Amino acid sequence: MTPSRYRRILLKISGEMLAGTQAYGIQPDILHTLAEEISEVVKMEVEVALVIGGGNIFRGIAASATGMERASADYMGMLATMLNALALQNALEKREITTRVLSAIEMRQLAEGYIRRRAIRHLEKKRVVIFAAGTGNPYFTTDTAAALRAMEIGADVILKGTKVNGIYDSDPVTNPKATMFEEVSFLTVLNKRLKVMDSTAITLCMDNKLPLIVFNLSETGNLKRVVNKEKIGTLVTTTPKHP
Repeated sequence: MTPSRYRRILLKISGEMLAGTQAYGIQPDILHTLAEEISEVVKMEVEVALVIGGGNIFRGIAASATGMERASADYMGMLATMLNALALQNALEKREITTRVLSAIEMRQLAEGYIRRRAIRHLEKKRVVIFAAGTGNPYFTTDTAAALRAMEIGADVILKGTKVNGIYDSDPVTNPKATMFEEVSFLTVLNKRLKVMDSTAITLCMDNKLPLIVFNLSETGNLKRVVNKEKIGTLVTTTPKHP
C-alpha cells in the first residue's frame, strides 16, 4: 500500500523568496508565513529538512562576474545562507517547533557542525533540521547542497518551493502562452536547459533516482498539499508517466 504522505522531505527555499517584495534582505511577514507553513507539516509527524539559499543577501556568482575571486565570493554566499537559516530557526521556534541548524562550515557559537548521523537523529526525534553554508565548498550551489543532503539523509523527495506553479517550457512571466509540465524527466530538464536547478543538482537526483517536485510555495497550504501527495506543481523523475 502506497503511503498517503511523504515520511521525510527536504524543502529547498531560495533566498530571494525570503526577500518578498524587497530588493534584498528578509521580509518579516514572508518569514512568518513560511514558518507557519512548515510548522503545519511538522504537526503531521513528517520529518522536515531545509536548505535555504542566500541570494537575498549575497550572490557569489554575481559577485564573481564583477571581478571578485569566485572562491571568496562563494564563501560569502555561504555566510548569507547562515543568516537566513538563523532567521527561520527563530521564526519556527516561536511556534514551538524544535529546530537545529547544521552548518557545513564550523561556527560553534551559531550552529552545530554538519554530521550526517546527527542530522538523521534530529529528524528521527521530529526536529526540523536546517542545513546552512551549502556544501561547505566553493563552486557548488545551494541547489547541489539540497540534492546532496537529501540523499545523505534518505529523504523521500526534494521539494523546491518557488514563486511559480511549476516548470514551464518557457518563462511564464514573459510568455503568457507558456505550458506547464505536470511530469517531466530529469533528462528533458537537462536537454532543454529548463531553469529548475543547476545541472549538477539535476544529475545527482537523476543518478540516484531521487524525485523532485517544483511548486508554488507562496500559495497558502501548498506545502501541506504536496506532502499529502496531491497533484501540485511539476514532478521530475527518471521515468515520468508523461515525458
